[in-house]
Amino acid sequence: MKIVLTNDDGYDAPGIKALAEVAERLGRVVTVAPKTAQSGVGHQVTMKTPLRVQNDAEGNLFIVDGSPADCTRLALKAIAGDADWVLSGINQGANLGSDVYQSGTVAAAREAVILGTKAIAVSQYVAPLWTIDWQAAAWHLARVLPLVMNEPLAIGHFWNINLPSPITADAPITHQFCPLDRNPHQYRYRQDGEFYHYEGVIHDRPRTAGSDVEVCFGGRISITRLAI
Repeated sequence: MKIVLTNDDGYDAPGIKALAEVAERLGRVVTVAPKTAQSGVGHQVTMKTPLRVQNDAEGNLFIVDGSPADCTRLALKAIAGDADWVLSGINQGANLGSDVYQSGTVAAAREAVILGTKAIAVSQYVAPLWTIDWQAAAWHLARVLPLVMNEPLAIGHFWNINLPSPITADAPITHQFCPLDRNPHQYRYRQDGEFYHYEGVIHDRPRTAGSDVEVCFGGRISITRLAI
């Protein structure tokens, strides 16, 4: 099995290294990831200017001066067109509810599905005053990823996984398949002269019982099937 890895935090982020640790147990890995952090760019793509790509001597790492969706497009159309899966992440921060529409991590997976390749986006929720344990994240992902990859997927669908926090490798974390939360955000803007400052606390967002937000914030791994 051939697996393309990408993300929106940049090719050298700890999250993609943790994801590679898991993916390399499942198949041959090719990493096609952004040169710099691209968090929050959504499904931005580049079509009118060329994309600069650097690759390592072994040919398994391609560093793209572009967006996460650009990375997926390049991977499937020019670099690794025979890939069986595109895995995007592990993002530093959750991508739950309506976050999936602004997330570069999720967009990279969505682009794969648009191009006809199966995909999974993976994110790590960061609880207040908590530092991510990437080894623990990899350990729990290694447990659930093969299960998710064996679940049936209809054309036009992909998976979105969010790991809870805090977690440790020996914590008895369960997982749950659940729907996307549809509650609106309650953020606001504070005006300071001609500037407007975003104000909002992601941890205080509203949530519906049984939804991905409630499941992940409640300490379980949320697994959600998304559609293009």
